[in-house]
Amino acid sequence: MTTAHRPEAPARPEGNTRPSSHSEEYEHTPVPASARRSLPSVAATWFGFPMNLGSAVFGGVIVYNLGLPQGLLAILVGNLVLFAYVGALSHHAGSTGKNFALLTADTFGSRGRNLPAGLLATVVIGWFSFQVGLTGTTLSGALGWPALAGAALGGVLYTLLTMAGIRALSLIGMIAMPLFLVLTVVALAYGLDAHTSLADTFGYEGAGTALGFGGAVAIVIAGFADSGTMTADFTRWSKDGRSAVLATLTALPFANFLANAAGGLVVAVGGTADPATDGGGFLNLLTGHSTLLTAFAVLFVFVNLGSVASHCLYNGAVGWSALTPLRMRSLTLVLGAVGVTLALSGVWGYFLNWLNLLGVFVPPIGAVLITDRLLRSRTGKRPTGTYRATALASWAAGAATAAITHYTLPELVDPVVGMITAAAVYAVAETVMRRRPTVQHPDPATSA
Repeated sequence: MTTAHRPEAPARPEGNTRPSSHSEEYEHTPVPASARRSLPSVAATWFGFPMNLGSAVFGGVIVYNLGLPQGLLAILVGNLVLFAYVGALSHHAGSTGKNFALLTADTFGSRGRNLPAGLLATVVIGWFSFQVGLTGTTLSGALGWPALAGAALGGVLYTLLTMAGIRALSLIGMIAMPLFLVLTVVALAYGLDAHTSLADTFGYEGAGTALGFGGAVAIVIAGFADSGTMTADFTRWSKDGRSAVLATLTALPFANFLANAAGGLVVAVGGTADPATDGGGFLNLLTGHSTLLTAFAVLFVFVNLGSVASHCLYNGAVGWSALTPLRMRSLTLVLGAVGVTLALSGVWGYFLNWLNLLGVFVPPIGAVLITDRLLRSRTGKRPTGTYRATALASWAAGAATAAITHYTLPELVDPVVGMITAAAVYAVAETVMRRRPTVQHPDPATSA
């Protein structure tokens, strides 16, 4: 696409003069200009990610509690907040070519980055394990397959897919999005025919009372708090910052809104037996009609959950490879094996509440990164250092405030409270540090 916009010059790789290669993942250095990918390729990496059953489940839970009109509004607000947050982080990544771990080193310090980057690289492996376990139980519940066999097969396939690198994430995204949209339409058609009318659907007022508007917005944000904060692992491949933002836009708000809304519509048509728990999961609406549709439903499970699992495993492998001397593909095998083992042991079933709670602590990390970049654009460069106390303390303040809000003020949007707190504390702390007077030591040569 030709425009009058002059792209930002991508940063050169630091300490790496090897020629670019299609198999290189640039774990330890910025992606050079010669290896950057087209906008459609990077967009496919992102827009296929939210098109998953998990997003539909969350959307269904929201609509069950708020009704369809207010539920869709909460979903839209949450996705717009995500776009502002993830878009800002993506612009930074596209401008520099740096992955998430490299960006955190700039803000938190060369060693200080280990805590936020290591935390997120570990949390996303939990999400990988959750998707592997969910593959087994979904196939078991809908088709009667042995749950462990389905999980093992899915885990192996998802690990091999991730080993192919960023190209594979783009490819599965191109498959996942149209498959999700087509099968959503089919599921809704069966749901309308069997359960309710179109007028009743749009007038659905909800039946739950466990969730308010603020809590619903928080659920949408928490759904992508982890990988959204690590967006640099995907959008560093963009030609420039503007392309990175446009790639993010295809996923947040568009793809994620559609996936959330699809789940909400499934609940509104009465397509799930237990919407308070199962939300808008609609695989049950696709089975029992014909052999062909059932085959597509099986393909849908592996493509859909595989897209999420491979993105999470990629985040974890790139994150830990940046923190260690190891390469992404070697760590993919190791972390994939760990995630599959956790899934087969059944431990994954206890992850969901823990992972969602960790989502409260994650957005303040991104808020500090964004604020730091804004401050540096105004005041110029500053020493990075080994540990940057202002960044670490601001993250802690934001996380603590978000956690307190989560438990005491559920009507508020706790991730937003945490982000605002972290950004404000960091801005004040940096301003105070810059204004501190420098102690002038007398020159021995002139003092007598």
